[in-house]
Amino acid sequence: MLASPIAIDVPLRQDPSGKIRVGGTRVLLELVIHAFQSGETAEGIVDSYPTLSLADVYAVLAYYLTHRAEVDAYVQQADATAERIQQETEAAYSPETLALRARLRALRENFPRSSI
Repeated sequence: MLASPIAIDVPLRQDPSGKIRVGGTRVLLELVIHAFQSGETAEGIVDSYPTLSLADVYAVLAYYLTHRAEVDAYVQQADATAERIQQETEAAYSPETLALRARLRALRENFPRSSI
């Protein structure tokens, strides 16, 4: 029997660039949250990111469920930053590169992941 409840540290850390990562891994918090929001289980998240431990994923998800507004705001900001960087990067692509990327995206959409 436990004498008293144990406090568990949330395995989140901020890297030098300001991104929040899970545990001692390079996995971004927003990747874990997006997977969870898409209906993935903690076990499924670990299957997708094998460097994560199951205990760390459960601790992060518990933190998320307790601090949903703050984490959602962080994730939205991270998504907006990623989108801006992607747009800036693609703006520098040649027309040929843009056409090739469009063809690759179309191919990817026509083939479900399980068939590749």
